[in-house]
Amino acid sequence: MAKLEEQEAAAVPEPQEDTTMSDTENSGEVAPDASTKSKKKKKKNKKKKNKNSSASGATGSKLPPFRGVKGFTDSYVGVGQTEPPTIPIEKLFPDGHFPVGEIQEHPGDFNTFRTTSEEKRALDRAEEDLYETVRHAAEVHRHVRKFAQSIMKPGVKLIDMCTQLENKNRELVVEAGFARGIGFPTGCSLNHVAAHYTPNSGDDTVLSYGDVMKVDFGTQINGRIIDSAWTVAFDPQFDPLLEAAKAATEAGIANAGIDARLGEIGGAIQEVMESFEVTIEGKTYPVQSIRNLNGHSIGPYQIHAGKSVPIVKTEDQTKMEEGEIFAIETFNTTGRGYVVEDGECSHYAKAFDAPHVPLRLPRAKKLLGHITRTFGTLPWCRRWIEREDGGSATINPKGAKQEKYLMALKNLVDTGIVTAYPPLVDVKGSYTAQYEHTIILRPTCKEVVSRGDDY
Repeated sequence: MAKLEEQEAAAVPEPQEDTTMSDTENSGEVAPDASTKSKKKKKKNKKKKNKNSSASGATGSKLPPFRGVKGFTDSYVGVGQTEPPTIPIEKLFPDGHFPVGEIQEHPGDFNTFRTTSEEKRALDRAEEDLYETVRHAAEVHRHVRKFAQSIMKPGVKLIDMCTQLENKNRELVVEAGFARGIGFPTGCSLNHVAAHYTPNSGDDTVLSYGDVMKVDFGTQINGRIIDSAWTVAFDPQFDPLLEAAKAATEAGIANAGIDARLGEIGGAIQEVMESFEVTIEGKTYPVQSIRNLNGHSIGPYQIHAGKSVPIVKTEDQTKMEEGEIFAIETFNTTGRGYVVEDGECSHYAKAFDAPHVPLRLPRAKKLLGHITRTFGTLPWCRRWIEREDGGSATINPKGAKQEKYLMALKNLVDTGIVTAYPPLVDVKGSYTAQYEHTIILRPTCKEVVSRGDDY
């Protein structure tokens, strides 16, 4: 889930234009295609081959119906999962040991001792329960996103797609209130909308062949959130745009680590991202990082825990520290290179340090009680509180659906108790892409816990 750098502001662009449907489909992974007349500029970016130890390995038979990811959408059958997936992840791994993510060394010669240090190994062993919790959530994310990838085709209603994804998330994680569930609402931002869009009730937006969709969703167990995202496109002319974001995210992961400086990570990301260009409808655009969007640290029940990982070079000398968890995410654009808040809001969260403000509206008090009881400080969306269970079948009795709540919600936002996260948009007519992974900075190594065979 993207973190907006608040210092930058701009005029609000025009509202998003309705998309046009097409029956045409294009499947397969992103790869350079000479027929698109799109190309990279400056230099060829060599990508490091990923070693994935996740359960979602190279099994299965169904290719994704879009560009931007690899592998098969049913690869989870390799660990005994059904197709479609119905078995809770904890039952597939009854011993409580979940697949380890991709292991990388921390960057810098000063960190080489960590791989052999007995002291660091002991610290690693002491946190094994935490790692297993995060890996459990990551394996849920992999199975859910594989299922979701199979239904992402031109003509699907975004609200139906999100509902199916979220219900599958609840099923495979075995939703249990605060103990485990969805980490935040499913983002499915289209084209010039970079982040924080999910359909509200009554939104009948349909995915089209010419769309570029960022899919960003989370899983959480005991408040440990997996935040991971990818981009969906069907038209091969967008391949370089997707490849740029993917390569830039890998650069961010490679340069992240204990004692790495945040501003320098941003510089490494920007260098890779802006070495690409893309040709769309015969016009060539330089690919730019969206300079006021960032990756971020993640804390227990706190999706944005304080530290920001820029995606452009900055003078920020803040260092990453041992034991921290980060979402390394990058966004690019063919537009102006920064986003503003615009459009109908769907994402909300109770502020982690919410002020104690007396509320005069009885409806506001009632809504706040519902939010606190059901979500705590985890992000939520309007669709969820309009469900019959108000967002959690295990916490709320039947009849917890919230109605006529908009005035109360506005009051909570105005008082600072709840934070609104409106859609983040670049100029109309531009296209944006995103990739994201969650990493743990372990004492001995860096673990890319959300890595899969898809991205």
